[in-house]
Amino acid sequence: MLAGKNLNLYLQELGEKRTTRIAYSQRNLEIMAPLPEHEIPKDLISDIVKILLKAKDIRYQPFGFTTFKQQGLAGVEPDACFYIQNYQQMIGRRRLQPDDPPPDLAIETDVTSKTTLDAYEAIRVPELWVYDSGSLSIYLLKEGKYIKSDISPNFEDIAITEIIPAAVERSWQVGSYQVLQELEAII
Repeated sequence: MLAGKNLNLYLQELGEKRTTRIAYSQRNLEIMAPLPEHEIPKDLISDIVKILLKAKDIRYQPFGFTTFKQQGLAGVEPDACFYIQNYQQMIGRRRLQPDDPPPDLAIETDVTSKTTLDAYEAIRVPELWVYDSGSLSIYLLKEGKYIKSDISPNFEDIAITEIIPAAVERSWQVGSYQVLQELEAII
């Protein structure tokens, strides 16, 4: 168990150039060491999001696995996250400010640990994607709680829950580069 005020101390002790990832919610701290099984889908999904946003001519600002905190409640480091509706406000931001909005889209790849939805609820991330065991779940924040959805508001006309798992599976066979080339060719 961990007191919320100690989270900052742990983050400082671990440093910004660490390879471990953290999540904190309801007084529990989880420290993870990423594996290729985690990193390859994470990067591919993030690249797919960028391709789709660019194809739709939607401006965005990626924030990678930046640490987001709700003082005393939760802290998360998404595998990838994007400012889409709020991208303009976040351009040039080198450090998060207390009044900054949460990212519009966060992505998690679950391999050795499971995403804690309540941590993301506390941070108030409007849309969360969780890739786990060959499937993608989309969670939308409604009245402070996540509801599962088949559709991403950012990509309403795209079958994201079908495209992402198929792309990840194909990447294990032909590599991420080829998968991204194939996706760009059909968009």
